[in-house]
Order: sequence, then structure tokens, then C-alpha cells
Amino acid sequence: MAVVSPLTREQAPPEVQEVFDKIAERTGKMPNMFAAMAHRPDVLKTFLPLYKTIINQGTVEAKYKELAYLRASMVNGCE
Repeated sequence: MAVVSPLTREQAPPEVQEVFDKIAERTGKMPNMFAAMAHRPDVLKTFLPLYKTIINQGTVEAKYKELAYLRASMVNGCE
């Protein structure tokens, strides 16, 4: 199976390095999910507003939504 390795900030294209900084500042690190998307800056920049809406709106607390996507990743064998 093919694997897309997450990029470090230094490896990321210049147009997403600011995104790396903002996410790392907010969360304390750059989650691999977003670092892998950095291979395609347009995908990362388009996905972030959707992700923010999903996490921050609705009746389910953000921490439970994060647990759900973490568990789904584990079930599917994601690293």
C-alpha cells in the first residue's frame, strides 16, 4: 500500500508554511493528517475551513469529534 509521508515545516511549500505555524501554535504540534495534505497546498487550504466548521459547530463537543476521527483512523490502520 502506498504511504504519503507527512511533511515537516521546512519541506512544505512556502504557501503553507504559515498554515503550519498557525496550527502548531494552536495545537502544540502539526498533526500528521494536515502535514500529509501539505503535499497539495490547495487541498490543505480548502480542507481547513471545512474541518473547522465540522469541529466547532453542532451539538457534539469538539473533543468527542476528535476522538471519533482518531478511532476511525485506528480502525482503518492509519499510522
